[in-house]
Amino acid sequence: MKIFQVEGTLVATARITQLENNRLLVLREKSGSRSVAVDPIGCKKGDWVIAVGSSAAKDAAGSSKYPSDLTIVGIIDYWDADEPGEVAT
Repeated sequence: MKIFQVEGTLVATARITQLENNRLLVLREKSGSRSVAVDPIGCKKGDWVIAVGSSAAKDAAGSSKYPSDLTIVGIIDYWDADEPGEVAT
């Protein structure tokens, strides 16, 4: 699991049908690197979230056949992003 901040929605109208209607979000790690994740829970811009990758991402999205390598699994209620030692980089 990794911690990310939601930067915004990624609009991709031409995509494979297996993605169904799940939103795609652009996430940013504290280090600044960006990733795209499936959002099955309904996050909004600015939320700090927990996301899983690899086969856990597929399962979290609802099926081991789901085409995702990063899926959001939770919205963090409180986390001090500026506190040292919170995220390993």
